[in-house]
Amino acid sequence: MTASSPTARPAEASGTFRLGGDLEINRLGYGTMQLTGPGVWGWPKDRGEAVRVLRRAVELGVNFFDTADSYGPDVAEPLLREALHPYGDDIVIATKAGNTRQGPGLWTPVGRPAYLRQQAEMSLRHLGVERIDLFQLHRIDPDTPLEDQVGELKKLQDEGKIRHIGLSEVTVAQAEAAQRITPIVSVQNLYNLTDRSAEELLDWSAERGIGFIPWFPLATGKLSGEGSPLTELAKQHDATPAQLALAWLLKRSPVMLPIPGTSSVAHLEDNLAGATIELTDEEFAVLAEAGAE
Repeated sequence: MTASSPTARPAEASGTFRLGGDLEINRLGYGTMQLTGPGVWGWPKDRGEAVRVLRRAVELGVNFFDTADSYGPDVAEPLLREALHPYGDDIVIATKAGNTRQGPGLWTPVGRPAYLRQQAEMSLRHLGVERIDLFQLHRIDPDTPLEDQVGELKKLQDEGKIRHIGLSEVTVAQAEAAQRITPIVSVQNLYNLTDRSAEELLDWSAERGIGFIPWFPLATGKLSGEGSPLTELAKQHDATPAQLALAWLLKRSPVMLPIPGTSSVAHLEDNLAGATIELTDEEFAVLAEAGAE
């Protein structure tokens, strides 16, 4: 494993991806969920630090930000606007709707067309934009036909209110069903070194050039314990286990778009340094095998 030359903008070392074929982003982005209060509920204890994290992310080369109306709720989107508006031409913001909140740690899917439209309009206002770059269905509502949910997003797209459509936490069959309604440019599922339950969806995405956004990307579980392959490799190369886990994701597939989130500038800087680490094929295989155990 080697590290690329030091850079003031480490996110750029992750390479680029064209989301939807026309939005070029650095593959290593930033997820805003952790900017909220405990249980993804309410405002952060230190609002100033949250704003500093977002601005520092841009300084470090991040130009892809993932958020949602339900983070807070209605906290993460306004924070993005406060920190970064007016957005630079290269900044791409992805948001979501379809997951409602009833309290800390509580989430309930709602995909009724009127609700999705309402939330899209609110996101436009909270973010301060005329068009949302990527609008994702946060969860499929089992009580509403998929055709109605994705169909409403297509209507919003046809009206020019959203540019591209994505999905979150879906199966291959659900993604294919949505594709028959309108082009899908991204999927966002739980995926990391130790939880690869979405492997089939990742391979499906890669075959079609669809962006794959892994949430909870830096989970290492028991792999970060003393004597584990991940910890030993980290020691050898003066890196943290989380940085190697991120480097592993970036090497896993060219459509992988990790969005590690944090509420502190120091942790942000540490995470993004993982983009400068290049795993050898052998090291990648060792970590892959260890993570599968």
